[in-house]
Amino acid sequence: MKMDNKMGKMLKQVQKMQDQMSVVQEELGKEVVEASSGGGMVTAKANGHGEIVSLSISKDVVDPDDVEMLEDLVLSAVKESLRLSRELAEKRMGSLTGGLGIPGLF
Repeated sequence: MKMDNKMGKMLKQVQKMQDQMSVVQEELGKEVVEASSGGGMVTAKANGHGEIVSLSISKDVVDPDDVEMLEDLVLSAVKESLRLSRELAEKRMGSLTGGLGIPGLF
């Protein structure tokens, strides 16, 4: 009987953690991180799911004779916003798992 009680408690804890993770996942979709490059000339925003939600480019940085520079600035801002998005998700999910290091759970 003691083993069944322990198993029942453990299953309840797992269910509670799954419910909390669902809430956090929903919240992450609403949270937005921002990164810029070129002194703010290019800005990328991503949500907590790692999706780019907006990209803005200042007219001052658009030079038809130097498209490569603009490409580099856009790529840099996008990469940084995605890095910040992953960091945010890991932080939020890590607070639930208590740093257990469970594979597949950030």
